[in-house]
Amino acid sequence: MTALERETVILDAAERVLLEQGLTGTTMAAVAGAAGMSKRTLYAVFDGRTALFAGVLRRLRVRVVRPLDPPDLALPLPDRLRRLLGPDLAPGICAAPLELLRATLAEATSDSDLVELLLEEGPRTFRREIRKELDRAVERGEIRLSDTGKAAELLLDMALPCTLEDLLCKGCGVTDDVDSIRGRIDLAVDVFLSGADGRV
Repeated sequence: MTALERETVILDAAERVLLEQGLTGTTMAAVAGAAGMSKRTLYAVFDGRTALFAGVLRRLRVRVVRPLDPPDLALPLPDRLRRLLGPDLAPGICAAPLELLRATLAEATSDSDLVELLLEEGPRTFRREIRKELDRAVERGEIRLSDTGKAAELLLDMALPCTLEDLLCKGCGVTDDVDSIRGRIDLAVDVFLSGADGRV
């Protein structure tokens, strides 16, 4: 097994354990057992729970918002934003991260390091990646924005909302239908760009 394959097996196992047993039950021993490997092997890849959770969250993040590849940078702005916001649309793209977020939030408030990790690997990074693309668009003269940070936050909320209702109510407003998700992203990009057109 290559290092990448081993890491994938571990992260798959960590996601399953987190969903089934919650944050408290997601111990290194439980993840090692679910991955079919020793704790020693697990610790050789992730030196502790924080690093393991960081790996899980990072993997979820790039399913939702991922930096553009160099060839994508030549695309028109609407296409770049759509690729940035929907890089890996597949069944489970919304429900899986949301279920993991619910499981983690239920117990995370007592762990300030984990809360910080959730924020950094989630909304903060999402906003930074979107802002980076909006900054590029401003520099190229594709769009006029006075505050790309606030604009990035607005576009993220429009395209990929995570409301209190989503977190509290299973099945309320969350869909795993890829066409529906892509349709929302397309609409959000269209509305955002229409509203931003000509605005300073």
